[in-house]
Amino acid sequence: MSDHRPSNIAVLTSGGDSPGMNAAVRAVVRTAAHRDVGVHAVYEGYKGMVDGGDAIRPIGFGDVGGILHRGGTEIGTARSEAFRTRDGRRQAAKNLIERDIDALVVIGGDGSLTGADVFRHEWSGLLDELVEAGELDREQADAHPRLRLVGLVGSIDNDMFGTDMTIGSDTALHRITEAIDALHSTAASHQRTFVVEVMGRHCGYLALMGALSTGANWVLIPERPAQVGEWQDAMCEALSAGRRAGRRQSIVVVAEGATDTDGNPVTSEDVRTLLSERLGVDTRVTILGHVQRGGAPSAFDRNLGTLLGYAAVEHLLHGDPDAPPQVIGIREHQIVTTPLEHAVDQTRTVARLLDQGDYDEAMAMRGGSFADSWRILQTITRATARPPGEGQRQLRIGIMHGGGPAPGRNTAVRAAVRLAMDRGHRTVAIRRGFRGLANGWVEEMDWMTVSGWVQEGGAELGTSRYQPHDEGYEAIASTIREHDLDALLVIGGFSAYRAAHALHDARGTHPALDLPIVCMPASINNDLPVSELAVGSDTALNAIAFDVDRIKQSAVAAHRCFVVEVMGHDSGYLALLGGLATGAERAYLPEEGITLADLQRDVHDLIEGFEGGKRLGLMIRAERADEIYTTDFLAALFEKEGGDLFDVRQAVLGHVQQGGSPSPFDRIQATRLAAACVEHLSDRAGEGGDASAFVGLQSGRVRTTPLAEFPGLVEAGAQRPVEQWWLDVREVADAMARTP
Repeated sequence: MSDHRPSNIAVLTSGGDSPGMNAAVRAVVRTAAHRDVGVHAVYEGYKGMVDGGDAIRPIGFGDVGGILHRGGTEIGTARSEAFRTRDGRRQAAKNLIERDIDALVVIGGDGSLTGADVFRHEWSGLLDELVEAGELDREQADAHPRLRLVGLVGSIDNDMFGTDMTIGSDTALHRITEAIDALHSTAASHQRTFVVEVMGRHCGYLALMGALSTGANWVLIPERPAQVGEWQDAMCEALSAGRRAGRRQSIVVVAEGATDTDGNPVTSEDVRTLLSERLGVDTRVTILGHVQRGGAPSAFDRNLGTLLGYAAVEHLLHGDPDAPPQVIGIREHQIVTTPLEHAVDQTRTVARLLDQGDYDEAMAMRGGSFADSWRILQTITRATARPPGEGQRQLRIGIMHGGGPAPGRNTAVRAAVRLAMDRGHRTVAIRRGFRGLANGWVEEMDWMTVSGWVQEGGAELGTSRYQPHDEGYEAIASTIREHDLDALLVIGGFSAYRAAHALHDARGTHPALDLPIVCMPASINNDLPVSELAVGSDTALNAIAFDVDRIKQSAVAAHRCFVVEVMGHDSGYLALLGGLATGAERAYLPEEGITLADLQRDVHDLIEGFEGGKRLGLMIRAERADEIYTTDFLAALFEKEGGDLFDVRQAVLGHVQQGGSPSPFDRIQATRLAAACVEHLSDRAGEGGDASAFVGLQSGRVRTTPLAEFPGLVEAGAQRPVEQWWLDVREVADAMARTP
């Protein structure tokens, strides 16, 4: 293995643009700067690499300030017919060698990454040809014997093997969800049907997840083509049944690559014509088109691009230079590498399987969550539940909230009610959490009770932080007996878990409490054990990101430093990940506290930065970062020390972080977790309190943990889990924020 360190790194974006590319470029530049490696930006993709000149130029730490929140790609992208030829690639190699560049980060789709791999394979031959032609010295060529290559997948389609999410796909899903949410109201007003066409030529991810997160009534995707001679009747009957059940509108989502089982395209216009003629309903088509690519990236895409860009540079510096080029991706919340050639081959295998009609295998290659989402969607989009099977045990499941509000709770209730009823169970709503359970605030729910809840923020069932006590245990036991409840599903935060655990412990003295209780994580603080992300935390991050975007705009105009306080209780998740998504210079966390040395360094960095020409400063402080060094204190300190260089303002974002319509990510996660809760209760209802558990997504899979283990998995005296995976992000955040 060679220890040759890259002389300089070049970064380029290629293919279709996607939100989050700028975050990745910024991360590559700033990580390279911290590692004392030169970096060049290649403007206009491969075209710029062939053209050379001013299209390939050095780029530094400060040059990428202010691009994190911008959509598209600041360094441009363009098609290059010249790069498809050997002559063009030879010219590109010459341009790189002349700038002492022998490492490349390519951000693009499978076509862009394949082109880069061809370039890498030909590298030594291209240099030999340049030497032979007298365009390079042999010494220059020998100094750069190989081209190191790393690929990052920038594509809204989320169609690349080797990563759970591609840069831009989450933002595209935001655009789709926002559009369909808006269409619901106008469709209901006029009792219309809307057919919405979304991108996805060979991959139905955007269509499927868009339908799941908006409560659409039918979806057509390439992985599950419409059955010839049957799909028209099936769709029309499903939509008609919904109207008979009282639904005033219908939404059909069509992926642009949707076909029938004979391979014939099924277009949005085909669907509109069918519904208009057969059902006689007012049907309109909305083609979202390139709006799905545009706009500011979501918090997830900003952070994904940042983490992948950081990892790309680290791999180029420390990976085996003789190893095959890698694609850097994210899998189960961990940064992973996959050989580029394998990733491209597997991606194209899915397309071949679709062409060959092997749809089950194509669906399997999309991953377990894709198939699960398809299965869940088939149930919750029905107009009514299926009748119970013969001999099927019918449970009465109480569904409730607990703890502080978190967007996505209503989505979870909707999914739980419909999935439970589809299994033959009955569902009852418990109002105002454990307080309502003690007071008997219980009422029946049916299939249509939760219609339209998928996009609603807040908590329609109400919530509270009530903790049961001695008298409360008996009151709750009385409600359980009176309403003949067989199980409880608790959707909530830390205090809800604590209350559920208290009930579990009290079952020895109150036999009615000996029933299965399942807790589902729903907290913006992301402070619950055995779940990497709680429902609501993604929505809160997006609220922070977009509010701070506006704050930064005002700060730039006035040479100002803002100290922004975010929620989190004893968890610094929102502060650290919010800081990463907004480009904050510093994030103060309760896990770390604040020291005088920290503040001295931060004051020094602010003064040095503003003296060097920066126009804004941004500090993010978690609400419980330190008892003494409060947000007021920090603002006063920076104001005093800043003198005439800059003024200081503070912003306490407050409960806006708990409000708003849930993000697509939170809606999808709420649905998946609710499905897991219902399945657990159905399978283990006969085991009483021994089946009590809490669920979470960990390593990409739903995990179920006995409720009795809850106290041992949280920090004593603090409202957070012992293990917090996201603290590893601190190193990346520091590299992005601190000028070398």
